[in-house]
Amino acid sequence: MGRCCEGLVALVTGASQGGTGRAVAIRLAAEGAKVGITARSEDGLKETASRIEQFDGRVLVMPGDLSEPEGGRATLVDRTEAAFGPIDILVNNAVAHTLKPVHEFTIEELERYAQVNLWAPWLLMSQVLPGMQERGRGWILNLTSFSGELPPGPPFAFKAKDGSSMYGATKAALNRLTVAAAGENEGKGVAINALTPQVAIVNAVGSGLVPNSDLFEPVETMAEAALALCTGDPSVLTGRIAYSLQLLLELDRPVYNLTGEGLVDGWQPADLVAAIQVREKFHEGNNWPHAFDFHRVHTPYPQALKGDSAPVEG
Repeated sequence: MGRCCEGLVALVTGASQGGTGRAVAIRLAAEGAKVGITARSEDGLKETASRIEQFDGRVLVMPGDLSEPEGGRATLVDRTEAAFGPIDILVNNAVAHTLKPVHEFTIEELERYAQVNLWAPWLLMSQVLPGMQERGRGWILNLTSFSGELPPGPPFAFKAKDGSSMYGATKAALNRLTVAAAGENEGKGVAINALTPQVAIVNAVGSGLVPNSDLFEPVETMAEAALALCTGDPSVLTGRIAYSLQLLLELDRPVYNLTGEGLVDGWQPADLVAAIQVREKFHEGNNWPHAFDFHRVHTPYPQALKGDSAPVEG
């Protein structure tokens, strides 16, 4: 097992369920990081902690509600640093979500969702950035979504009609915050990136967001992509609005299980072109052709996906 996070301290939000937050916390701990974890469910956090403690990882459980300014979020950084030392890695994964038409949301609902999806990440970033700048080292990762992109139309793509207006709006704002913070910290040794599943991860089944189970990816691909962004060279790998499978393909990065002890079958770089193309075809059939080719430096489109334009090896 590799130990690329040996001696580092991480804080991961939304780490109580069996999704990305838990997977990233376990993966970072398996690589040697001491990890503070937070979410509303204390039982869920204890399950995550138990997984980490199985390989003698160090973890701090901090139940709290990020939707409430007085729900404990203001002291997460201080508590983590009191237990383990200065935070090197911040992963803003916690999310609040629902689907319904624009006109059915109330301002009170929108504010509660924004507290979790935008203001809590902004608060935590503002708390860790001064220390990271002073030390000249740090990584911040904001978990985002394809819902934050602008769907084409008319005729409009599926993502313009699925009720994800609130979710998409908060994630679009988070993406802009990510790029702004990356720009402000350029040359200071601090990387700030955002990461989304290519479409959705396995535990999103039944969410209503994705109608086809063939489009799901395992939590391990998200954890591996997160690890890459939380340990990469800040002078190179920053300001990304990264898509999990595209990033792994671009970096030609093997995908390991959450403890880093074995490879995940079917999700290695050689498998990813076909996996991404399946997801592109889904979007193309829903009025969004070339859905993952954004023509922007923040989200490179790997050469291997460009078909006949790809270089011929030999």
